[in-house]
Amino acid sequence: MNAVPAFVTLPGVYGPQDDTRLLLRALYREGVGTGTELLDLGSGSGAVAVGAARRGARVTAVDISWRAVLATQVNAWLSREHVLVRRGDLTAAVRGRSFDMLVSNPPYVPAPGDRSPHGAARAWDAGHDGRLLIDRICDAAPRALRPRGVLLMVQSGLCGTQDTLERLSCAGLRATVSDRALIPFGPVLRARLLWLRRHSLLDEHQDREELVIIRAEHT
Repeated sequence: MNAVPAFVTLPGVYGPQDDTRLLLRALYREGVGTGTELLDLGSGSGAVAVGAARRGARVTAVDISWRAVLATQVNAWLSREHVLVRRGDLTAAVRGRSFDMLVSNPPYVPAPGDRSPHGAARAWDAGHDGRLLIDRICDAAPRALRPRGVLLMVQSGLCGTQDTLERLSCAGLRATVSDRALIPFGPVLRARLLWLRRHSLLDEHQDREELVIIRAEHT
Protein backbone atom coordinates (compact mmCIF):
# COMPACT_ATOMS: atom_id res chain seq x y z
CA MET A 1 0.00 0.00 0.00
CA ASN A 2 1.09 3.58 -0.58
CA ALA A 3 2.86 5.30 2.29
CA VAL A 4 1.11 7.88 4.46
CA PRO A 5 3.20 10.94 5.40
CA ALA A 6 4.32 11.11 9.03
CA PHE A 7 1.66 12.62 11.27
CA VAL A 8 1.74 13.92 14.81
CA THR A 9 -0.06 11.45 17.08
CA LEU A 10 -1.07 11.79 20.70
CA PRO A 11 -1.58 9.06 23.33
CA GLY A 12 -4.97 7.47 22.78
CA VAL A 13 -5.30 8.76 19.20
CA TYR A 14 -5.38 6.25 16.35
CA GLY A 15 -2.41 6.81 14.06
CA PRO A 16 -2.24 6.03 10.32
CA GLN A 17 -2.03 2.29 9.65
CA ASP A 18 -2.89 -0.20 6.90
CA ASP A 19 -6.61 0.58 7.11
CA THR A 20 -5.83 4.30 6.72
CA ARG A 21 -3.87 3.62 3.55
CA LEU A 22 -6.64 1.41 2.16
CA LEU A 23 -9.23 4.11 2.78
CA LEU A 24 -7.08 6.83 1.23
CA ARG A 25 -6.55 4.71 -1.88
CA ALA A 26 -10.30 4.25 -2.23
CA LEU A 27 -10.87 7.96 -1.66
CA TYR A 28 -8.45 8.96 -4.40
CA ARG A 29 -10.09 6.55 -6.83
CA GLU A 30 -13.34 8.44 -6.38
CA GLY A 31 -11.78 11.52 -7.92
CA VAL A 32 -12.34 13.70 -4.88
CA GLY A 33 -11.32 17.26 -5.65
CA THR A 34 -12.32 20.89 -5.80
CA GLY A 35 -16.03 21.22 -5.20
CA THR A 36 -16.32 18.01 -3.17
CA GLU A 37 -17.76 18.60 0.29
CA LEU A 38 -16.54 15.76 2.51
CA LEU A 39 -17.21 14.62 6.06
CA ASP A 40 -14.66 12.47 7.92
CA LEU A 41 -16.29 10.69 10.86
CA GLY A 42 -13.81 9.62 13.53
CA SER A 43 -10.87 11.57 12.17
CA GLY A 44 -8.23 10.28 14.61
CA SER A 45 -4.92 11.85 13.62
CA GLY A 46 -6.54 13.53 10.62
CA ALA A 47 -4.66 11.59 7.94
CA VAL A 48 -7.73 10.96 5.76
CA ALA A 49 -9.12 14.47 6.27
CA VAL A 50 -5.80 16.05 5.27
CA GLY A 51 -5.48 13.67 2.31
CA ALA A 52 -8.87 14.80 1.01
CA ALA A 53 -8.04 18.46 1.59
CA ARG A 54 -4.85 18.07 -0.41
CA ARG A 55 -7.01 17.04 -3.37
CA GLY A 56 -9.03 20.25 -3.03
CA ALA A 57 -12.04 18.96 -1.09
CA ARG A 58 -13.81 21.10 1.48
CA VAL A 59 -13.37 18.90 4.54
CA THR A 60 -15.14 18.72 7.87
CA ALA A 61 -13.62 16.29 10.37
CA VAL A 62 -15.42 15.01 13.47
CA ASP A 63 -14.20 13.03 16.46
CA ILE A 64 -15.58 12.55 19.97
CA SER A 65 -12.07 12.61 21.47
CA TRP A 66 -10.60 15.98 22.35
CA ARG A 67 -7.12 14.57 21.73
CA ALA A 68 -8.13 13.44 18.24
CA VAL A 69 -9.63 16.87 17.54
CA LEU A 70 -6.35 18.48 18.58
CA ALA A 71 -4.27 16.00 16.56
CA THR A 72 -6.38 16.64 13.44
CA GLN A 73 -6.06 20.40 13.89
CA VAL A 74 -2.29 20.19 14.38
CA ASN A 75 -1.73 17.91 11.39
CA ALA A 76 -3.91 20.07 9.13
CA TRP A 77 -1.93 23.12 10.21
CA LEU A 78 1.42 21.39 9.69
CA SER A 79 0.26 20.25 6.23
CA ARG A 80 -0.99 23.78 5.43
CA GLU A 81 -4.43 22.43 4.59
CA HIS A 82 -7.75 23.83 5.71
CA VAL A 83 -9.87 21.32 7.63
CA LEU A 84 -12.86 22.34 9.72
CA VAL A 85 -12.65 20.22 12.88
CA ARG A 86 -15.57 19.60 15.22
CA ARG A 87 -15.83 17.59 18.42
CA GLY A 88 -18.98 15.51 18.65
CA ASP A 89 -20.72 12.17 18.41
CA LEU A 90 -20.73 11.25 14.70
CA THR A 91 -23.17 13.32 12.62
CA ALA A 92 -24.63 15.05 15.70
CA ALA A 93 -21.68 17.43 15.38
CA VAL A 94 -22.88 18.58 11.93
CA ARG A 95 -26.63 18.31 12.43
CA GLY A 96 -28.65 19.55 9.46
CA ARG A 97 -25.73 19.45 7.00
CA SER A 98 -25.28 17.09 4.05
CA PHE A 99 -22.20 16.13 2.07
CA ASP A 100 -21.04 14.78 -1.28
CA MET A 101 -18.88 12.20 0.44
CA LEU A 102 -18.74 10.56 3.84
CA VAL A 103 -15.59 8.67 4.88
CA SER A 104 -14.91 6.76 8.06
CA ASN A 105 -12.36 4.46 9.63
CA PRO A 106 -14.33 3.62 12.78
CA PRO A 107 -13.35 1.32 15.64
CA TYR A 108 -14.19 -2.24 14.54
CA VAL A 109 -12.30 -4.69 16.74
CA PRO A 110 -14.59 -7.08 18.66
CA ALA A 111 -13.99 -6.81 22.38
CA PRO A 112 -14.90 -9.06 25.31
CA GLY A 113 -17.29 -7.81 27.97
CA ASP A 114 -20.28 -5.51 27.89
CA ARG A 115 -18.69 -2.28 29.06
CA SER A 116 -18.36 0.69 26.74
CA PRO A 117 -14.76 1.20 25.59
CA HIS A 118 -12.78 3.81 27.48
CA GLY A 119 -9.35 5.39 27.35
CA ALA A 120 -7.07 4.55 24.45
CA ALA A 121 -9.20 1.48 23.60
CA ARG A 122 -11.94 3.77 22.26
CA ALA A 123 -9.81 4.06 19.11
CA TRP A 124 -10.29 0.37 18.25
CA ASP A 125 -12.69 -1.49 20.57
CA ALA A 126 -16.24 -1.69 19.21
CA GLY A 127 -18.33 -3.98 21.40
CA HIS A 128 -18.64 -7.75 21.43
CA ASP A 129 -19.40 -7.93 17.67
CA GLY A 130 -17.27 -4.99 16.50
CA ARG A 131 -20.30 -3.09 15.22
CA LEU A 132 -20.80 -0.48 17.94
CA LEU A 133 -20.04 2.42 15.56
CA ILE A 134 -20.46 0.71 12.20
CA ASP A 135 -24.21 0.22 12.60
CA ARG A 136 -24.68 3.84 13.69
CA ILE A 137 -22.75 5.12 10.68
CA CYS A 138 -24.83 2.95 8.35
CA ASP A 139 -28.02 4.37 9.85
CA ALA A 140 -26.80 7.98 9.69
CA ALA A 141 -25.40 7.87 6.15
CA PRO A 142 -28.66 8.37 4.19
CA ARG A 143 -29.38 11.65 6.01
CA ALA A 144 -25.81 12.91 5.79
CA LEU A 145 -25.34 12.21 2.07
CA ARG A 146 -26.67 14.26 -0.81
CA PRO A 147 -28.25 12.51 -3.82
CA ARG A 148 -25.52 10.49 -5.58
CA GLY A 149 -23.32 11.02 -2.54
CA VAL A 150 -20.89 8.24 -1.58
CA LEU A 151 -19.96 6.60 1.72
CA LEU A 152 -16.53 4.98 2.00
CA MET A 153 -15.95 3.03 5.18
CA VAL A 154 -13.21 0.60 6.15
CA GLN A 155 -13.89 -2.32 8.46
CA SER A 156 -12.58 -5.73 9.40
CA GLY A 157 -14.09 -8.90 8.01
CA LEU A 158 -14.32 -10.03 11.64
CA CYS A 159 -17.30 -7.78 12.27
CA GLY A 160 -19.57 -8.87 9.46
CA THR A 161 -19.04 -7.49 5.97
CA GLN A 162 -22.34 -8.89 4.74
CA ASP A 163 -24.15 -7.41 7.74
CA THR A 164 -22.91 -3.96 6.74
CA LEU A 165 -23.95 -4.38 3.11
CA GLU A 166 -27.42 -5.51 4.12
CA ARG A 167 -27.88 -2.72 6.64
CA LEU A 168 -26.90 -0.08 4.08
CA SER A 169 -29.13 -1.65 1.43
CA CYS A 170 -32.08 -1.60 3.84
CA ALA A 171 -31.36 2.09 4.40
CA GLY A 172 -31.74 2.73 0.68
CA LEU A 173 -28.10 2.88 -0.39
CA ARG A 174 -26.46 0.83 -3.14
CA ALA A 175 -23.64 -0.92 -1.26
CA THR A 176 -20.70 -3.02 -2.45
CA VAL A 177 -17.22 -4.06 -1.35
CA SER A 178 -14.85 -2.00 -3.47
CA ASP A 179 -11.51 -3.18 -2.09
CA ARG A 180 -9.99 -5.87 0.12
CA ALA A 181 -6.63 -6.44 1.77
CA LEU A 182 -5.14 -9.14 3.97
CA ILE A 183 -2.83 -7.90 6.72
CA PRO A 184 -0.98 -9.58 9.59
CA PHE A 185 -2.70 -9.49 12.97
CA GLY A 186 -1.85 -6.43 15.01
CA PRO A 187 -1.09 -6.49 18.75
CA VAL A 188 -4.74 -6.11 19.81
CA LEU A 189 -5.94 -9.08 17.75
CA ARG A 190 -2.96 -11.20 18.76
CA ALA A 191 -3.85 -10.60 22.39
CA ARG A 192 -7.44 -11.75 21.73
CA LEU A 193 -6.90 -14.77 19.50
CA LEU A 194 -8.24 -17.28 22.00
CA TRP A 195 -11.34 -15.20 22.75
CA LEU A 196 -12.04 -14.54 19.05
CA ARG A 197 -11.73 -18.24 18.18
CA ARG A 198 -13.80 -19.31 21.17
CA HIS A 199 -16.62 -17.04 19.95
CA SER A 200 -16.30 -18.20 16.31
CA LEU A 201 -15.22 -14.75 15.14
CA LEU A 202 -11.94 -16.13 13.84
CA ASP A 203 -11.17 -19.40 12.09
CA GLU A 204 -8.80 -21.72 13.89
CA HIS A 205 -6.23 -21.56 11.09
CA GLN A 206 -6.69 -17.91 10.12
CA ASP A 207 -3.48 -15.94 10.56
CA ARG A 208 -4.36 -12.69 8.79
CA GLU A 209 -7.10 -10.11 9.06
CA GLU A 210 -9.17 -9.10 6.05
CA LEU A 211 -9.88 -5.41 5.71
CA VAL A 212 -12.59 -4.25 3.33
CA ILE A 213 -13.74 -0.95 1.92
CA ILE A 214 -17.51 -0.60 1.93
CA ARG A 215 -18.72 1.74 -0.81
CA ALA A 216 -22.34 2.86 -0.67
CA GLU A 217 -24.00 5.33 -3.00
CA HIS A 218 -27.10 7.37 -2.22
CA THR A 219 -29.55 6.75 -5.05
